This record gives sequence, structure tokens and C-alpha cells, in this order.
Amino acid sequence: MSADRPLLGAIEAGGTKFVLGVGHGPDAIIEQVQIPTRDPEVTLAESLAFFARHPDVAAIGIGSFGPLERNRSDAKWGHILSTPKPGWSDCDLAGTIARALNVPVAFDTDVNAAALAEARLGAARNATVSVYITIGTGIGGGVIADGQIVGGKAHPELGHMRPRRAADDQDFAGHCPFHGDCLEGLASGPAIIARWGQSLSHLAPDHGAHGLIAGYLAEACNTLRAALAPDAIVLGGGVMGTPGLFDRIVAEAAARDGGYFALPAAQVIRRPALSPVSGLAGAFLLAADLL
Repeated sequence: MSADRPLLGAIEAGGTKFVLGVGHGPDAIIEQVQIPTRDPEVTLAESLAFFARHPDVAAIGIGSFGPLERNRSDAKWGHILSTPKPGWSDCDLAGTIARALNVPVAFDTDVNAAALAEARLGAARNATVSVYITIGTGIGGGVIADGQIVGGKAHPELGHMRPRRAADDQDFAGHCPFHGDCLEGLASGPAIIARWGQSLSHLAPDHGAHGLIAGYLAEACNTLRAALAPDAIVLGGGVMGTPGLFDRIVAEAAARDGGYFALPAAQVIRRPALSPVSGLAGAFLLAADLL
């Protein structure tokens, strides 16, 4: 019964919006609101005002945009690090919430939170090892093993892997300011717009971009299959809303794996089950794990 469970708070802190929730878990949300992400002072003040209406919250989980410091032994734990989001670099997000509300706070990336939710409750709940990848404004990923987030002093940056370039696709330098033609620089939403002037979903179904992007994402899936042997790779994010893209990726992954892997691509590569609330659900789980 939810009444026997502690009251938890959850924050999915995104670059465009904060989603705030209070409840006994992702299956028992009492109140949920969404506020636009503005400067830290305004956004955090509105967030604190929301939680002030729920003084019995025992812990809060935060899944945030990054890069961020998730290592509790680091002096910068809880901070957003260097980010292009104006005003947010070096913001002590978790510390501000913890001090103001005097509750324990869990802090991790938004994609790790989503990965945790899909692993425990969603599309990867039967997997020993799973990966969640979001393909949108950027490309990020989280890895879960035995129900726990995998990460060291930093968090995985799966979007900055370099897929093998297609033989007939050598002219585009890529859109990543750090690495050029890494996965994010080739297949993220902004990279697609930079190259073709509009989003993938707005390009004609027979446009060559569809096959090219599916190929790069398939390369990423096969790299992860070789490196981590996951039982499930869950693909989420706005770009994945493009009609037919998911099926193209599965087909390309299968065609390129040479029959090498024990599990077929169609079994491993999956759609998210909790979208669009994977991140908030994961934030609730982060809070529950503290207790």
C-alpha cells in the first residue's frame, strides 16, 4: 500500500523544462507539475515552492541535464559543470535543494535516471545488463547492471563514440564542437538540421538521411553489444519519433552484425515502455534508493 511507503520527491531537470513530482513512487504520484527552465535562481525558487507544499517529503531524487558531478566524494558533487545553458555552469543544483529542504538528495544524469526506470520497471525489466540511449538535442546513454547504475567518477558519454563513417558520407564534418563526427555530431537532432535544414521526421520518407542516420545508430548499438553484451538496448528521445526509424535501426544492426552475437538485434533493441516519463520515474527510484 502506498500509504505505508515514505513520501518522495522527484525532479527531472531538463534544458527546456523541469518536471517536479511528489508521491510514494512512480506508481503512486500525488502531484506533478512542469515549469520552464529559466535561470537557476528563478527555476530553483519555483521548484522549492512546489516542494514546500509537501513538507513530509523524506528524500528527493534528481535526474538532470549535464555534464554534472555525480561522485559524492567530489567537492563539486551536485553541481552542473561546464554547460552551454546560460547561467547554469557551476550551479549547485543538488546542494541548493538539499539545504533548503533539509532532506537527503540523490543526484544523477537524466539519462541515467531514465535508464534505471526502464531497467527496473519498463522495457528492460527482464535484463541483467541494459543500456538506455536518448537521441534528441544531444545523444546520451546510461548503463544498468543488476538493477544498478554503472559509472565511475564520471558518467558514460555514449554520444561521443565514433561510429564507422559510411563510404559515401565523408564530406560532412559533424556537428559536435568537441569531436566533430562522433555519434552526437552525426545523428543528434541539431546535427540532422545542420546538415539537411530540417528534422528527420520532416524529410521525405525516401530521403537518404533516414538510412544514413539509422546506419549510424545501428553501428552504435552493435558497438555496445560487443562491449557490454547487454540483454536490452532501449532507444528513446525525440529523433526516435521519426516514423520507421526504429525498424530501420534494427534491420541495419542485424545486417551489420555478421551473425556474430548470441542474441538477435530484434530481441535486444527495444522501444521505451515508460516514455515520456522515464526520467521522472527514475528520479523517484533514485530517491527511494537513498532510504
